[in-house]
Amino acid sequence: MPALPALVEGTVGHTRRTPLRHRFTNRVYQWLVDVDDLPRMPRALRPFSTFSAADHIGDPHDTIHANIERFCKAQGVDISGHRVLMLANARILGHTFDPLSVFWAIAPDESLTCIVAEVHNTYGERHAYLLQTDEQGRSEVDKAFYVSPFFTVDGTYDLQFTLTPEKVSSTIILRQGGEAVFSATFRGTPRAATAGRLAKLLVKMPLMTHRTSLLIRIQGVWLWIRRLPVVQRPAHVRQEGTQ
Repeated sequence: MPALPALVEGTVGHTRRTPLRHRFTNRVYQWLVDVDDLPRMPRALRPFSTFSAADHIGDPHDTIHANIERFCKAQGVDISGHRVLMLANARILGHTFDPLSVFWAIAPDESLTCIVAEVHNTYGERHAYLLQTDEQGRSEVDKAFYVSPFFTVDGTYDLQFTLTPEKVSSTIILRQGGEAVFSATFRGTPRAATAGRLAKLLVKMPLMTHRTSLLIRIQGVWLWIRRLPVVQRPAHVRQEGTQ
């Protein structure tokens, strides 16, 4: 397990394979934290390093841990007494955008009970998937949430997650009609979340969450200009155990 809290600097890549091919990559960093022991940076850096339950599933007035535990219980998995690790973006000057937040539920014996993958779209909606992974961190789940305006809400996701002292990664492959039509990856290296390291990342990648949100929208406009058909967004249905 990486030493926590950690800053994970790496690369996000999106690849669309059909009906037209399109790929982009972006340098990013994320935080890997224990939700019960969130980092507390020096005062000058706190506007760039805060976390809020309101940015994730559940009651915005409760704790992140309690909300993840409540969601898992609603899905039939008891993680009471577990440690919960989170890979996500912090708020930067009050703003955050997390296309994917990942939660690992670690049992007292250090075994992994489950993973919660929380997906956010650019319409302010979110949906969480509870995953039971194999020894390689792989899982499969039916798609149940509108993310891209150019894909229908059907198909399956093949997912794989890695969490080691040297590497933190996630891979999501969307399959529709038996064909891999889209993939999203994150690969990064965890390093101790010191004030100096955070300051360097803020200079290297300023307003990172704002840039991420803007980049996704720019890529969407580019696809629209290329006449990729837009799929109507269905009404969002909240899941049990979330708000």
